[in-house]
Amino acid sequence: MSRKIILTCALTGAGDTTSKSEHVPVTPDQIAADAIAAARAGASVVHIHVRDEATGRGSRDVALYREVVRLVGESDVDPVINLTAGMGGDLVVDPSEPTRRLEGTDLVSGLDRLLHVEELLPEICTIDCGSLNFGEGSQIYVSTPDMLREGASRIKELGVKPEMEIFDTGQLWFANVMVAEGLIAPPPMYQLCMGIPYGAPANPGLLDAMVHMLPEGAEWTSFAIGRDQLRWVAQSVLLGGHVRVGLEDNLYLRKGIKATNAQLVEEAGRIIDSLGEAVATPDEARDILQLDRKAPTA
Repeated sequence: MSRKIILTCALTGAGDTTSKSEHVPVTPDQIAADAIAAARAGASVVHIHVRDEATGRGSRDVALYREVVRLVGESDVDPVINLTAGMGGDLVVDPSEPTRRLEGTDLVSGLDRLLHVEELLPEICTIDCGSLNFGEGSQIYVSTPDMLREGASRIKELGVKPEMEIFDTGQLWFANVMVAEGLIAPPPMYQLCMGIPYGAPANPGLLDAMVHMLPEGAEWTSFAIGRDQLRWVAQSVLLGGHVRVGLEDNLYLRKGIKATNAQLVEEAGRIIDSLGEAVATPDEARDILQLDRKAPTA
C-alpha cells in the first residue's frame, strides 16, 4: 500500500525574487490565486508569506494575510493553510559598530511575530528554531531559546500546529528539547531546510543524519533550494518524509525554464507517483498531522 505524502507549496517567501521571475506573486490577489492553482495541481498544504504591494518586500501586515486567507477560503479548494511566523527576526548590524542596526532590520519579539496567527488561527504556522548567519554580509536571523519557548507556548494555547523550521543540527537539538518539555503538541512537525547559506548544506548524508535525530512519532518534511529542489523531493520521500516545493525556494522547472507554483507542484506529484507513493489530499494531511480545523482562541 502506498504511503501518503504531504505536498506543501511555499508560494512566495520574502526573498528578493520578484525581479528574477515574473511568476513570483506579490499582491494578495496574486498570492491567493497561486495558492488556489497549487491546490488544484495537487498541493496538500499552501505555505503563505505576504509582500508589500508597492515594494514587493516581505511584510508582516495582518490585513494582507487576512485578505489572502479570505480569498483562498472562498474558493473551490480547501488546502491546509500554513502561515509563516518567521517574519520579524531580521537583524542587520554594522560590522564596525555592532550595536547599530542597519537598513533591512525588522526585529520584533517572538509574540509580535504571531499577531496574524492570533487573529486568523491557521491550521499551521511556522516557528524558526534558532538564530542563523543568513547568507553573506551582516544579516542575522534572531530566534533565541526564550523567544522560542514563549512563542511555542502561545501557539499551543491557540490550538495551531507549529511547523518547526530547522536550518541546522543545533536547531534540531533545541526543537527536540521543546518537544520533550511538552511545548509542542503531538505529533511534532519538523521542516528540515537544506541549502540555505549558512545553515545545513543540501547533503543527502546530512539529511539522513538529521532524520535519525528526530523523536519517535515525528512527522517531517525536507526541502532544498534552487536546482536541488525537485531532486530533493525524491530524497525526502525515500527517507520517509514529506515534501515541499514552490517559488519561495526555487524559480525554475528546469535549466532555463522559469516555473509557476502550480508547475512545481505538478512535477513534484509526478516524482512522488514514480516512487510508488501518493500525494495526500488536504483532509488526509489533516489526519496525518492531527490538525484542529477550528482552533480555539485562548
